[in-house]
Amino acid sequence: METEIRYRGKDYGPEEIAFVRRLVEAHPTATRRGLSLKLCEAWEWRQPNGAPRDMVCRGLLLALHRAGLIELPAPRYRRPVPAPRRKKADLLEGMTWSAVEGRLSEAGPIEFRQVRRTEDEGLCEALIERYHYLGYARPVGEHLKYLVRAGGQAAACFVWSSSPRHLGCRDRYLGWSKEARRRNVHLLAYNQRFLILPWVKVKYLATHLLGRMARRLAADWERVYGHPVHFLETFVDPERFRGTSYRAANWVWLGRTTGRGKDDRECRGPNRSLKEVYGYPLTPDFRERLGAR
Repeated sequence: METEIRYRGKDYGPEEIAFVRRLVEAHPTATRRGLSLKLCEAWEWRQPNGAPRDMVCRGLLLALHRAGLIELPAPRYRRPVPAPRRKKADLLEGMTWSAVEGRLSEAGPIEFRQVRRTEDEGLCEALIERYHYLGYARPVGEHLKYLVRAGGQAAACFVWSSSPRHLGCRDRYLGWSKEARRRNVHLLAYNQRFLILPWVKVKYLATHLLGRMARRLAADWERVYGHPVHFLETFVDPERFRGTSYRAANWVWLGRTTGRGKDDRECRGPNRSLKEVYGYPLTPDFRERLGAR
């Protein structure tokens, strides 16, 4: 009896494993990437923008190979060792910032710029690395980054990424099934980082920025990834913050995390601090769009 394997929350049984084995054997000269593209085509694995889900498929092939269930060809391409990257701290060297204070109306024109894959991406990362209490962490999956300027100088940063696949209080709020969650979790976005820079002291600015962010994120996401997002979520550390800006921007308190994290498979209890979870629907019919009804 052939072994089953679980990959990214899905079980692959004997028939699927046998299909992959036959595909590999039928193309003895194909590269690993070539096999991945052929499997994507056979199983119609495509991203919402129409591109093959090549990296996900390659991960599955590698998992099967490591489990001894298929035999992949040897890698033909070795990624060259990159030149040393400039440290994030170096990007801020020599920069000076003027205080931005007073009323919101006095902060000057407030401009949002999506900076992923632009010349300002490194600056956004460096500011978060230096001034956010959690530092900078590489986003997971689909993601966008924003640098906000007030009166022409940096005032705030946002990082949005793919949402966690499992989040109990959120899933209960949405009311979706396991299958609906698996199918539609890519239609959610997670506010991984939100930073008001320390030289900015403008009352109500955080709430104002959250409101403007919510009005533009879905369109930006669709332009980059070929699909919108319909629901936003974030974590707030109650030992540091009260979530005041999120509540003032009409975000909804959903509950608390369990404190176990995605890698705790033995349910031994909390291994990290509990976080408050807030959510923000982008459309009145968000549950229907997410397949919850």
